[in-house]
Amino acid sequence: MPLQSMTGFARREGTSGRHRWAWELRSVNGKGLDVRLRLPQGLEHLEIEFRKRAGDCLSRGNLQVGLTLSTAESGVEAVVNQGALAAVLALRAQLGDLIDPAPLRLDTLLQMRGVVDFREPEDDETARATRDADVLEGFRLALSDMIAMRETEGDALGQILLSQIDRIETLARLIETDPTRSPQAIAAKLAQQVAMLMETGTALDRERLHAEVALIATRADLREEIDRLQAHVAAARDLLRKGGPIGRKLDFLAQEFNRESNTICSKSNAAAVTAAGIELKVVIDQFREQVQNLE
Repeated sequence: MPLQSMTGFARREGTSGRHRWAWELRSVNGKGLDVRLRLPQGLEHLEIEFRKRAGDCLSRGNLQVGLTLSTAESGVEAVVNQGALAAVLALRAQLGDLIDPAPLRLDTLLQMRGVVDFREPEDDETARATRDADVLEGFRLALSDMIAMRETEGDALGQILLSQIDRIETLARLIETDPTRSPQAIAAKLAQQVAMLMETGTALDRERLHAEVALIATRADLREEIDRLQAHVAAARDLLRKGGPIGRKLDFLAQEFNRESNTICSKSNAAAVTAAGIELKVVIDQFREQVQNLE
């Protein structure tokens, strides 16, 4: 599956009968999938379907979805409120002996609030169903456009992450092959420090001293940290190769990378190893920043 960034934008416009619709979708980073819909009045019944379609295609990101719907001018129609008209006529008959018995004029009826209403003609059921289908298809196309943009950016992010993983592997190998890490070098340095202590004339327990030296040598060994770094490098490459929504998994690996680099820096007994460990931390921080953009 292709990688996706969580950043994307798309806009689609179209017509359906006498209606014109326009979709606008914006996606930014988010811990989960948060879909915020802004729909025009009369289309609220489609919200569940919109959310379902977004959830089927996306797993993370804050998605803002807006739909505008306009209607072309198609004249107006007069609608008579039969109940109100009947009430007016009944009142006229009731008061017939008290008021002018002349027939009601049309202009008089038009001035009576609620008797005659002028409004745009409403769509019939078939026209509404066609409009809803066209709007749903527009959403599908807009969502597809936005996903394509997210995948394009996701591919670029994948290349950046692979180069950073390569750098992490190179620095781990540099630390592994540093001459100061060899058992002989560690032993020679400890022997020199022990000799300096012995020359001071201070009474030291040789057996206890040898035990402490062995402990220091064990703590100075970076084999486990390097092995774990190499395992994390392989795992990260495997995730990027498989693709899909892997942002959370890569973020966890970034934390593991950081943990091993901290340990290497704290255990280092050589300037070259410390320098490589610090650069390792910088690359890992950059790696984690990029991972935050992945779905």
